[in-house]
Amino acid sequence: MKKIFLPLVLSLIFVLTACGGGGGPSTTIDVTFAEFTFTPAEFTIPAGQEITINAKNDGAVEHEFVIMNLGQTVGDDFGEEDEGNIYWEVEAEGGKSVTATFTAPTEPGVYQVVCGTEGHFVAGMIGKLTVVAP
Repeated sequence: MKKIFLPLVLSLIFVLTACGGGGGPSTTIDVTFAEFTFTPAEFTIPAGQEITINAKNDGAVEHEFVIMNLGQTVGDDFGEEDEGNIYWEVEAEGGKSVTATFTAPTEPGVYQVVCGTEGHFVAGMIGKLTVVAP
């Protein structure tokens, strides 16, 4: 029994680690937009690294993935007053996908992610980007 159990456990650990089961930061963000959600809504990336985002919009209308600057959050609704507090953003038209890259912030912390399309923030289209030291 021992001879079979140990290789089985080691194989399972290898598979989970290879599939990203370790939960560490990733240089790729795969996200799906819909009315009115990001799926998933939380992401962890390494500070200062080039990040690729693969965004698929399953919704009927345009959605945006807006990363706010560290310590900046949207008030009651996303508007012009928030434009100066944006770290980076990308948008995708309804039914379309987009791939883009950006350099992650160098300062670790939790960054608010919102959809900047009018009314979507109020409808709950909010996420969280955690930047960790590499």
